[in-house]
Amino acid sequence: MIRRSLIAVGAALAFALPAAAQTMAPAGPTLTATRAKGVVDCGAHPGAPGFGVTDSRGVYQGLEADTCRAVAAAIFGDPGKVRFTVVTSAARLPALQSGQIDLLPRTTTWTQSRDTANGLNFTAVTFYDGQGFLVRRSAGVTRAAQLDGASICVTSGTTNELNLADWARSNRINIRPVVFEQNDETRLAYVSGRCDAFSTDASQLAGIRSALPQPNDHVVLPDIISKEPLAPVVRHGDDQWFDIVRWTVFALIEAEELGITQANVDEMLKSERPEVRRLLGVSGDHGPFMGLDRRWAYNAIKAVGNYGEIFDRHLGAGSPIGLPRGLNDLWTRGGLMYSMPIR
Repeated sequence: MIRRSLIAVGAALAFALPAAAQTMAPAGPTLTATRAKGVVDCGAHPGAPGFGVTDSRGVYQGLEADTCRAVAAAIFGDPGKVRFTVVTSAARLPALQSGQIDLLPRTTTWTQSRDTANGLNFTAVTFYDGQGFLVRRSAGVTRAAQLDGASICVTSGTTNELNLADWARSNRINIRPVVFEQNDETRLAYVSGRCDAFSTDASQLAGIRSALPQPNDHVVLPDIISKEPLAPVVRHGDDQWFDIVRWTVFALIEAEELGITQANVDEMLKSERPEVRRLLGVSGDHGPFMGLDRRWAYNAIKAVGNYGEIFDRHLGAGSPIGLPRGLNDLWTRGGLMYSMPIR
């Protein structure tokens, strides 16, 4: 009886303290290939202010760009080891499926069919969004229901195209969709007056509006007609790569919860708080569990800041778009952003 009890206690301790015996996990196929070529290949948007757009210096900027850089920093300790490939809405999933890119952080809505029927995995939500409408203020339209008979610009190969049809059918509203292959073509068509309204994710509409010559001449309607949770996507079949991307996103959220910023991350290495020490690799083997250095999360935070800093820089108060955090605030402040425990 005593011997059996000791065996049970020993087994329990082995599961309770994996870090004590854990060695570096072997690199899986995607991590091996990524290290061999020296860059993380990410799919990029042709132009979505706040999410992914090339600035005046030719640098790709936005929430999705920094997500890719954070993954590169977690792997290489260098956020510059990224390569962005512009992919259209219709081509983005095939580009990931074929191996042209390693990661798709490009404003892609997490849906059941995409997650199950396409050989793909969505990792963690980086932005909770919903589809809306952009209209000219001079039209006098204040609610989406007033768009009966309107022509509406929308991009093909997106959930927006499908949502628009569902919304019109459900509400018995007659619309005339004007469909384009690329978001930029859709934007230009709206600007040139080829349609009465532009429908896509509300956050993108806010970004597009901010970049128009006369932003105040346009308004994003308050109506939201869908759920659009945006999440980075990876291929099925490589759980380690899935873990790396998912937990890098969680690390950025956790850093904001713990008050760790790009500016104070070095000072926070001295913290005595167990959760801070685990996140920054001072204790535990959470990086080696995924085949990475113990400082994987430290490197990501040092490179791009925490989730709140990224949001403010590209979409929030520190950007021309000026979106409120809303659903994308931390769960402790009434939002939906929530990191799984890193322990």
